Amino acid sequence: MDKSAEEILGNPDYLAISYGGYRQNTRDIQPTVDELKEDMLILKAMGVGMLRTYNTHFEQAGNILQAIRELKNEDPQFEMYVMLGIWINCENAFTGVPNHDNQDIISNTAEVDRAVELAKTYPDIVKVLAVGNEAMVKWAASYFVQPGVILGWVKYLQDLKVQGVLDRNLWITSSDNFASWGGGGQEYHVDALNQLWEAVDYVSMHTYPMHDTHYNPSFWGMLPDEQVQEKKVKIEVAMERALSYAQAQYDSVVAYGKHIGVNKPIHIGETGWATSSNGFYGETGSKATDEYKEGLYHRMMREWTNKNNISCFFFEAFDENWKDALNPGGSENHFGLITIDGTVKYALWDLVDQGAFEGISRGGNPLKKSWGGNLDSLLSNTEVPPLNERID
Repeated sequence: MDKSAEEILGNPDYLAISYGGYRQNTRDIQPTVDELKEDMLILKAMGVGMLRTYNTHFEQAGNILQAIRELKNEDPQFEMYVMLGIWINCENAFTGVPNHDNQDIISNTAEVDRAVELAKTYPDIVKVLAVGNEAMVKWAASYFVQPGVILGWVKYLQDLKVQGVLDRNLWITSSDNFASWGGGGQEYHVDALNQLWEAVDYVSMHTYPMHDTHYNPSFWGMLPDEQVQEKKVKIEVAMERALSYAQAQYDSVVAYGKHIGVNKPIHIGETGWATSSNGFYGETGSKATDEYKEGLYHRMMREWTNKNNISCFFFEAFDENWKDALNPGGSENHFGLITIDGTVKYALWDLVDQGAFEGISRGGNPLKKSWGGNLDSLLSNTEVPPLNERID
């Protein structure tokens, strides 16, 4: 079996997900090929057919592809495809003096070269190359570049397709915040962005209502007359507004494409909902993070995107605690649908009930429901969004 990106993206038979296999609190310890094969079987049981990675400079990227290749050799019916991420930095990224007008040409070239080699070695698995991850959005103050940098690399990769170096069916994109794709303010509406729309094979946009329960909470919280509703209804109403918020950001990107007269497929390269936070989004903040809300958001996003043939790379498959290693309670460590030790969060309880994970383990642990599968216990530890009289 070998399908093209055009056949996979937007196909609900190939659910998409963001994936990192790191099980320790540092990326200095890379997951083994056997651990990655274990994860690929879990993803397959979840109905995932397309996963997204973020960089090529760690061993994990190549090892994921090797793991999939070995699984395909063991079972010719096994299918898993990859959107291979290429990390892009500005000059002096992650220092006190980032230069956003120049790129880190040495590291960026190495990232691109490695991606090209992996795409050539695994053409049956790598179906998309994504140049940059939130590399143009201006709040990525430590490393963002101008759109012209992304445009240059996208054109370079497209030329390699024309030359026959890369498969002509390989799709090239950049995965970035909705604002960077034209859904934001005028500061993003530059000629290089318009050219980028022309150059990519499709648009990969991100939307994160969860973060905006703090940064832009106009849609979040309870209206005064909603206070009389029962707890589950209050939460469901809030999550329906969160879905509408994400849909509005998607629509803003669609509208920008129409405005500049470019018609390209638009898929969601990243969205998700953390299950815990000791910061802005937890019980002392917007009260947004818990397993019940993640489960509702996951279901709502899957239903909407599947119905409309939009791929949604849900963030993310497994918790990864290297992301905020010095703060175990930080939200970045808790976006997974499954914990590091193989505990299945509420969003996927139905798959446990269906026996999808029978005979599959993670790190020697059989996959089992969180909270002992007791919804009442989960709900008793779920916070109702605070009163928000600013919602229109």
